[in-house]
Amino acid sequence: MHLLSLREHSRFELERKLLRRYEQVTVQQVLQNLARQGRQSDDRFAEQYVYSRRNKGYGPLRIRAELIEKGVAEELIAAWLDAPEQDWRVLMLKTAEKKFGTAPPADRREMAKRGSFLSSRGFPSWMINDYLFG
Repeated sequence: MHLLSLREHSRFELERKLLRRYEQVTVQQVLQNLARQGRQSDDRFAEQYVYSRRNKGYGPLRIRAELIEKGVAEELIAAWLDAPEQDWRVLMLKTAEKKFGTAPPADRREMAKRGSFLSSRGFPSWMINDYLFG
């Protein structure tokens, strides 16, 4: 309960942390009880994680990779990342504007710098190319 009181966790994260201290059988029982009581939900975790990372300017590729790493099922990831209200292009433009301002890139070096930054933030290359060359 203490771990869940700090922040939402995926089932995989909780299991990994609890297995450091307790036996497998005990951990599985606890996780089943938490899910049954609605205290742990991968769906709720994915929703909050996507919202949090979006607000920090991260794109869908990076968020997807992080959620996979945290053991969230692909169908939950897709449901939250591919939702119609997720306008990743608008987020990418805001992220680029915050970092580089509104002026267009002055030269190829600046374009490469912007492209590299946006790629590291997890935006797809086709979207970055549209921004740089579009």
